[in-house]
Amino acid sequence: MKKIIIIGSGGAGKSTLAKQLGQILNIEVIHLDAVFWKPGWEPTKKEEFIQKLKRFMEKDQWIIDGNFGSTLDIRLKHADTVIFLDYSRYLCVYRIVKRRWMYHGKTRPYMGEGCNEKLDWDFVKWVWDYPKKKRPEVLRKLQEAEKEKNIIHLRSPKETVSFIRALQDSTKAETEFSKG
Repeated sequence: MKKIIIIGSGGAGKSTLAKQLGQILNIEVIHLDAVFWKPGWEPTKKEEFIQKLKRFMEKDQWIIDGNFGSTLDIRLKHADTVIFLDYSRYLCVYRIVKRRWMYHGKTRPYMGEGCNEKLDWDFVKWVWDYPKKKRPEVLRKLQEAEKEKNIIHLRSPKETVSFIRALQDSTKAETEFSKG
């Protein structure tokens, strides 16, 4: 796992997982929200966004979290590992509401500078509809990529915690083995 993308619904915990993996594996993380959104929720032009993303993916190792479906194929092409956080819509909606409350009037971590947390009906609807509208396409693309990529499909926070623990244990064992 050297080039990892983390995808899933809003509120699934992609950025949090990316940070954890970055620390465990000592790999740089890029959060697509932080790259795309300029202060005041001003979007970056698509061409500029894609160029920034491509430059980052030229590195030997990276972790990229975020959706941005228009760039999924590019990220899939360059990744060796895909982690899909496939959580229930109820949990994800709960988390985006909680996040809005926690970061009221502030910019949350991993978000573009000057983008105070907000929650609008369109985003709530997007998260609610994700399992029906976005998930089938994601699953199709992952099925196509599974012969060439390491696909990790996590269906609950409990599975994610187990995945992180196993990764920490294997990394620790690797470190101890290399010390001799």
